Amino acid sequence: MERDLRALARVQEWYGPHSSTAAEWPAEALLPAKGATTVSVVLPARDEERTVGDIVRVIRRDLVERLPLVDEILVVDSNSTDATAERAREAGARVVAQDQVLSHLPPLTGKGEALWKGLAASRGDIVVFVDADLRDFAAHFVSALVGPLLMSGGTHFVKAAYERPFTGEDGVARRGAGGRVTELVARPMLNMFWPELAGFAQPLGGEYAARREVLEQVPFVTEYGVEFGLLVDLLRLVGLDAMAQVDLGTRTHTHQPMAALGRMAGQIMLTAWSRLERQGRVLASEPPACAMLQFGLDGTDLVDLAVAERPPLASLVLEEDVA
Repeated sequence: MERDLRALARVQEWYGPHSSTAAEWPAEALLPAKGATTVSVVLPARDEERTVGDIVRVIRRDLVERLPLVDEILVVDSNSTDATAERAREAGARVVAQDQVLSHLPPLTGKGEALWKGLAASRGDIVVFVDADLRDFAAHFVSALVGPLLMSGGTHFVKAAYERPFTGEDGVARRGAGGRVTELVARPMLNMFWPELAGFAQPLGGEYAARREVLEQVPFVTEYGVEFGLLVDLLRLVGLDAMAQVDLGTRTHTHQPMAALGRMAGQIMLTAWSRLERQGRVLASEPPACAMLQFGLDGTDLVDLAVAERPPLASLVLEEDVA
């Protein structure tokens, strides 16, 4: 109990100075602090032709043409089967095919792979990741995340916080009902094993920004455990006081079906297990199973939850330099 109280006190100590709202970071006020710092926005996109173009257009209009805050908009096409790449190019983004980045490496799958390839293909000193399925997107989703990084040299990572409503088949948006895997899996595990991170409102959210030099020093889980893994790894690398969050308001996006959420939850649990094992906090005679039997209306399905990892990008560059 005493340990729990100490952890809670640490979170409360961190929360106030390191939590802010988008209104505190108007884009116009950030330009003097930008100087020669370059900013890249990276969107991992798989079959997002309905939304990716609108997101790119808003960023280009408000943060490239109207205010020169963003230097690069990069869309990583993650093997889409629709017109995602075309819509992104038409809107003004540079588009790269996921498997063509560092193409000498065996290709892997998943969101984390797209993020890692986007980091490798982008050029900015600050990298902002934005999911490509957002609806009602606004420019502050980028500028507010960049703000703490430009205004404070001691801040290295900024995570978005927001209200996530859930819109059911009846079309009614229910406040606070989104983020099901966050509430059922990620938040309990963070509170149990990494309570310092309990103050992050949206630990699995896809919008965050960081300094390139920091992102290049941590591995990327290739599947849906990537955001969980980044939080835990960055905590060890830079410490809690170098991490912050900004409330962006409300975030609406496409909801995953229950079976997909089950797979996502399993991948996050495996990611957490790997971090606990790597930190010497669990000892096991054998690794956890990576197969999960799912039951649906059409029968059963055995799915593979195994998550691979890409190494820190800096280590890959060093290896190539030595070679």
